[in-house]
Amino acid sequence: MIKRLFAVYTVVCLMMGCKTAVQNNESVSMSGNPIFEGWYADPEGVVFGNEYWIYPTFSDDYDKQLHFDAFSSKDLIQWEKHENILDTTKVKWLRQALWAPSIIEKDDRYYLFFGANDIQRPGRSSYDPSNDINHYGGIGVAVSENPGGPFEDYLGKPLISDFYNDAQPIDQFVFKDVDGTHYFFYGGWSHCNLGKLNKDFTGFIPWENGDLFREITPEGYVEGPFMFLRKGIYYFMWSEGNWTDGSYRVVYAMADAVTGPYKRIGTVLESDEKVATGAGHHSVINVPGTDEWIMVYHRRPIPNKDRDHRVTCLDKMEFNKDGTIKPVKITFSGVEKRIIDSK
Repeated sequence: MIKRLFAVYTVVCLMMGCKTAVQNNESVSMSGNPIFEGWYADPEGVVFGNEYWIYPTFSDDYDKQLHFDAFSSKDLIQWEKHENILDTTKVKWLRQALWAPSIIEKDDRYYLFFGANDIQRPGRSSYDPSNDINHYGGIGVAVSENPGGPFEDYLGKPLISDFYNDAQPIDQFVFKDVDGTHYFFYGGWSHCNLGKLNKDFTGFIPWENGDLFREITPEGYVEGPFMFLRKGIYYFMWSEGNWTDGSYRVVYAMADAVTGPYKRIGTVLESDEKVATGAGHHSVINVPGTDEWIMVYHRRPIPNKDRDHRVTCLDKMEFNKDGTIKPVKITFSGVEKRIIDSK
């Protein structure tokens, strides 16, 4: 009877997003969705050593998005929260929200890139000449010797604060290619730019024509660029639709090089009215030593009356024989336990 009651309770928890009781049970073999408590969005998943890490936006009212938390796990089931790894007190040029973190390790240091201040420019309806709080900002970078922080502002100013090719400087992602080059994808307002970070991550190496950034905007692009490499194919992914509603989704393209060209193939992640809406702004984790891939993304629980209330989830991502990606099925159950082989 007790086992039966626990089984029923587990199912209810998975449906309602209750994590504490499930995660404290060592025998649980599925992550459940959402994977941890709290409102978190724009998650970047990454593997450092023998641990999985997730760096999300604290998804609350805009004026409350003043810090980052991180989460680590050895098995995708039980997650440890690392609180306040970076906040606005550590970034002197930051006057309001920060969001959409992206991280990469280089030379035993961890570089955390982020958007801040929601910078605007003259000529857009969102620009208010009498309110200068978002006249300055863009993409910043912080650094730490530990993936769990604390992080400190690296430059004392934004890494990118100008509008190149009309792309708002937000939603960055750093991709290390096989030759060691660090490529920098970013951009909002339906424009995506690509640059090459210099050796110490303080700026960018110009392209052959002297430009710092090359526009690579594919059809339908809105925001949230991401890239991964599998079997010699570069997969470029991004979010389309409106982040505030159920039209939000993830689509992708495939190419033979980081620089493209990219032709939109189709949708890989979207809402399911039986589960959740607004599935998007994702990243992807490859379980080390395997061809298993996991979609890390945010979505809106049903019912949900607050546009900023989003949760972080994991679901399996699989491929067809030709390398194209099968549509990801969003679930309440999540993914199976996976411990990284430390050999």
